[in-house]
Amino acid sequence: MTTLAEIVTPQPVHPGRARWIGFRTIVLREYQRIIRIWTQTVLPSAVTQALYFAIFGGLLGSRVGPMGGFGYMQYIAPGLIMMAVNINSYSNVVSSFYGAKWGKHVEELLVSPLPSWLIVSGYVTGGLVRGLLVGIAVTGVSLLFTNLHVHHPLIIAGAVLLTSMTFALGGFLNALFAKNFDQVSIIPTFVLTPLNYFGGVFYSVSLLPHWARAISYFNPILYMINAFRYGFLGVSDVSVGIAFAIMAGAAVALFIIAIVLMERGSGIRE
Repeated sequence: MTTLAEIVTPQPVHPGRARWIGFRTIVLREYQRIIRIWTQTVLPSAVTQALYFAIFGGLLGSRVGPMGGFGYMQYIAPGLIMMAVNINSYSNVVSSFYGAKWGKHVEELLVSPLPSWLIVSGYVTGGLVRGLLVGIAVTGVSLLFTNLHVHHPLIIAGAVLLTSMTFALGGFLNALFAKNFDQVSIIPTFVLTPLNYFGGVFYSVSLLPHWARAISYFNPILYMINAFRYGFLGVSDVSVGIAFAIMAGAAVALFIIAIVLMERGSGIRE
């Protein structure tokens, strides 16, 4: 017979279920934030990439001519999509997690039963969601200007997922060490933007002088963009296998670093 005390006493929640609820809560909060302010999270990238297509593809593309055996606008489309994905994946996590630090509600996560790896995974998943939403939006914009034929769908999916995860983790690390909002915007402005522009978005590195080409091979974004472009067009300036090895290695390394720093409380318990 069930007693009254047994009825009113809450049953303990299984640790695995508690972790799943916490992870899902972080992801849903990130998703709702993205959708609620979509005019700031999704729309600007679509408009910016439309301008790139109109100016670089339409006005300059006719003078540049074919690139890699394809029309110039078709050649730059995968690069513009990937550029939007990595910037937004990074920006979503760095702004969201720093906002949690600034609003002093990151302490709620620290005292919760969620392990550090799950907290990191939740925010990275949020960055991944925004990166994919923006990627879909920019792809739709690109189809208004050119045709895209999918040659290797698994390579496209793998490249965009690994790239988005890598930059989301980079945004998490930036948020950990940021002391103010200025430090949140320094890396996207002075690091990511130049690396994207010199990462083969608008040109093939085979056109560069030997010394410039050698320097370009140290740019990790070059490998991400070319792997993604290979999935659409079947052409790449670098080995696709090496590109995936770099992306996977970067994602794993950054994930481990983020967990270690969270365990130490770097940037959040000072």
